[in-house]
Amino acid sequence: MTKPDQAQQTQLANIQQRTGKTLAQLHTVLANSKLDKHGAMVALLKTELGMGHGDANLVVHLFRQQAAPAAATGADPLDAIYTGRKAGLRAIHELVLARVQEFGPFERAPKKAYVSLRRKKQFAMVGPGTKGRLQVGLSVRDLEPTDRLQAQPAGGMCQFVVHLTSAKEVDAELLGWIRRAFDAAG
Repeated sequence: MTKPDQAQQTQLANIQQRTGKTLAQLHTVLANSKLDKHGAMVALLKTELGMGHGDANLVVHLFRQQAAPAAATGADPLDAIYTGRKAGLRAIHELVLARVQEFGPFERAPKKAYVSLRRKKQFAMVGPGTKGRLQVGLSVRDLEPTDRLQAQPAGGMCQFVVHLTSAKEVDAELLGWIRRAFDAAG
């Protein structure tokens, strides 16, 4: 066992001793909460059980790893994101990513409801939005909003968002905005 593994096991033993709950019981608390945001789950454990931030963060991290077996088995995470009424948006999603791939290497980090696109930092997020549209969020500050390129409130993950309903909308204008975000992310 490596030192980080040993440290984690010690931390988990201390958490059980302080809370009186096993890791499985803590995971049940999280599952029953129906919360899906990491920060909200951490806050719940801190408030309900008096856990410290580091302990709560570890428990939530392990819970989310367990709750995402598709990632562990190598299954395509897009299968979980694009189900039901959202399934038709997957082709647009894949087209956007194929076109962004032409810019150069980047990391795809699937989340529960979208895929984060990263270089040194996140430059975009792509996933199903509301009203049957694909949402492309852009993390770039030096763009001017338009009717299509909508500015987002300060403090969010992305400064701008574009909604797509068809593959035709994956055009030069959209790709130019994504390229600016890609370049700015380093």
